[in-house]
Amino acid sequence: GELPTASQQAEFAAGLEQARGLGPDIVALLRSLPPTCHPLDALRTAVSLAAARDPDVGSSEPDANLRKARRLMVLIPETVAAWQRIRTKREPVPSRRGGSHAAYFYYLLEGREPSPELARVLDVVLTLHADHEFNASTFAARVAVATLADLHAAIVSAIATLKGPRHGGANEDVLSMLLEIEDPARAEAFVESRLGARSGLSKHERANPKARMPGFGHRVYKVDDARARVLRGMAKSMAEATGRERLFEVAERLYDAMRARTTLPVNVDFFSAVVYDALGIPPDLCTSIFAVGRVAGWCAHALEQYA
Repeated sequence: GELPTASQQAEFAAGLEQARGLGPDIVALLRSLPPTCHPLDALRTAVSLAAARDPDVGSSEPDANLRKARRLMVLIPETVAAWQRIRTKREPVPSRRGGSHAAYFYYLLEGREPSPELARVLDVVLTLHADHEFNASTFAARVAVATLADLHAAIVSAIATLKGPRHGGANEDVLSMLLEIEDPARAEAFVESRLGARSGLSKHERANPKARMPGFGHRVYKVDDARARVLRGMAKSMAEATGRERLFEVAERLYDAMRARTTLPVNVDFFSAVVYDALGIPPDLCTSIFAVGRVAGWCAHALEQYA
């Protein structure tokens, strides 16, 4: 329950760097999947395979679990990046040493080094998504650990839970929605149409994720998510830096239209979708980027549950 010292932070970062390098068996597995395979399905399957070859597979001792956690924190970004390249008919990028965890992920995803500003933005995005108390996927991981399942099984459980549209997937829906609206001038009419359609639904029907306004509403927060406020500023600067100002303007117009008509708070998914777009991330990869950040929280909760 305390922040690391500089030496502890350096030691942990060195451990992550040492764990780099996607195994050829994982790459072969990804190549065997159809290109239509959802990124989270590819990720879940890769983690299951990684469990079978992990050197600490038979141990759940604290030191062994910490080593496995480090390997998982590297495996997940490496797998997400490799699958994105394979399914778009590009070769996976070989691992390398040096650079921050976020910069390394971007390098694997795009095959080039990020600018310092881009690396900082991605680092903040991953950090903001690293943990959020007892959310559904974290709870699923802890339930798995409570049965004395191994750490890889707990992370597979978390990924599987994240795929459910009532937990993960909202950032995908936000980005798809913003791209569909396209023109800032259409944002207000879109909100009117969506809210009008909801008004005739029963309470049960409104609970369907497809009937919701993506990026708004939260089961706990009654005010705007504090993380969304941070991401809003970053979304603006990233959109300006990458020539995606139009999409950011769509998001701003939509936000204002919702503010004028409803008290639903904006959540972390809304402006993170604009950041992902500026990074060149397609909608169906957004939730996998969420997993790249959240695996740190999953592992931390799992280690606490084991203790």
